[in-house]
Amino acid sequence: MLKSLYNLARTALFALNPEDAHEATLKALECGLHPRPFAADDPILRQTVFGLDFPNPVGIAAGFDKDARVADAVLAMGCGFAEAGTLTPKPQPGNPKPRIFRLVTDHGLINRLGFNNGGHAAALARLDARKGRGGIVGVNIGANKDSADRAGDYVAGIEAFNAVASYFTVNISSPNTPGLRDLQAPAALDELLSRVMAARARLIEAGALRRPIIVKIAPDIASDDIGPICERLTAHGVDGIAVSNTTLARDGLKDAQAQETGGLSGRPLFRRSTIMLARVYRATGGKIPLIGIGGIDSAAAALEKIEAGATLLQLYTGLIYDGPGLIGEIKSHLAREVRRAGQSNLAGLRGRKAEHWAGLPL
Repeated sequence: MLKSLYNLARTALFALNPEDAHEATLKALECGLHPRPFAADDPILRQTVFGLDFPNPVGIAAGFDKDARVADAVLAMGCGFAEAGTLTPKPQPGNPKPRIFRLVTDHGLINRLGFNNGGHAAALARLDARKGRGGIVGVNIGANKDSADRAGDYVAGIEAFNAVASYFTVNISSPNTPGLRDLQAPAALDELLSRVMAARARLIEAGALRRPIIVKIAPDIASDDIGPICERLTAHGVDGIAVSNTTLARDGLKDAQAQETGGLSGRPLFRRSTIMLARVYRATGGKIPLIGIGGIDSAAAALEKIEAGATLLQLYTGLIYDGPGLIGEIKSHLAREVRRAGQSNLAGLRGRKAEHWAGLPL
């Protein structure tokens, strides 16, 4: 039923350009026009990850709710957590339009948005207004395009949102802000994380709550660089790693718009991002929780992410093509698979195919 209703809605949304369709979706969510789950989450899906109690592992990836407008609606749809951003200290318009392209043939999307957002102050006011409503809401932080001190922009994000963020995601992997991915190089990563972690330590010393810090990396990291990057992330004590952002690769695409510049997401990203996920899982010895992102457009794909090493999941492009019913389908499938495997929780499935995925060529 829900699938049929979404198919009708998708026809209308796909008649709009992608950015207008996204705005229409956000406005509908702000008005409470969204499906709600029929039953409470299966307790077998509950996990405590970086000190937070997740009712289920499914979240919507950053970029969907850039300005913290619909966190409560995301949670009400059945997600175990929401994430706002990417947010930069100052408002910025992003790159010129058009800047989002549907690859319908490939079930993918290319975007070159460029961290368009209303800045810290506007999002902070919204998140502050929802205090006391509960639910896990993370804040994804980034740097302004024209910033003279990009690491300082991340520190500003930690300081601005610590009172309202359940956790932080440090986004150093968007391909649409020139030079941003350079922050993934070990030396630059050392400087950035030293400052970010020092900012958190100062807040804790002043009596603030300790917020988990996750670092989001790209799927295009060279194989030889995965080990050194993971070593630096581990050395700085990050609480989690999000794998991965969009890709610049264009392998095997058929759609006429496939050569547009920007980051590719959706089904074509699944293989690359899952291989990267498994390699990071292997490089960290499974000791750091990973958020699996990229190409999750079915319950089977979600299970593959868990088996490759993910603890939590985030999706976005899959919802554009398959609708919000995908959230419930994933949760039901994962719960069945946990029981079928004779396990008591998702940890029993995590990483059991990591060696397989890590050994595949990109």
